[in-house]
Amino acid sequence: MPYSTKELIQILDQELRAHWKGQRLLLSSAKRTNSVVLDKALGPEKLSRAFAYPDFRAQVHEYQRRHRVSGLIQRQCIFNGRVIHFPQLCNQLTSIPSDKEKLMAAKGRVISFWRQAISGKTLWLAGCKPERIMTSSVERMIQQAEWAELDVARDELYLGLCWGSPEECHYQWARPASGCDCIVATSDKNGHNQGIF
Repeated sequence: MPYSTKELIQILDQELRAHWKGQRLLLSSAKRTNSVVLDKALGPEKLSRAFAYPDFRAQVHEYQRRHRVSGLIQRQCIFNGRVIHFPQLCNQLTSIPSDKEKLMAAKGRVISFWRQAISGKTLWLAGCKPERIMTSSVERMIQQAEWAELDVARDELYLGLCWGSPEECHYQWARPASGCDCIVATSDKNGHNQGIF
């Protein structure tokens, strides 16, 4: 019987702790940097620190794909007394094809929670230069997104409107194929006192 998502997370956590303590040695350290000189200069210990955990995590990802083990965890979000549980990709795991389907299936519940929770809030499109955004613009973005995520900080509620690859959507380099626009709902009309910008 294959390992569960929870067991894989525990295995990765144990491996990461061992890596931090210097208890792991990279056995195949040759040609890691595409420079023989740099490989020799760094030596096996420093190369182990740089590559051992990512190599192990890549093996876990391959195990997930081979045995179809989900990379999703259940996320809980509490805001103004409301509670929602929704799937989210664990940042140490990869997704399998059925994971994206589950993310997409939960979009309606996440958006419903968002709409109920933002009454009276000011909406901001997060980015390098945050700007206020109208509800109608957010609704158009919601229609275009494949799935949605939530996060909370103090009195702010964050809505992530995502598309493309679940592993890549939070990286700017993945745009336009994958991405995640973040909408912030806050009580502060200026958006400055809440510490979000």
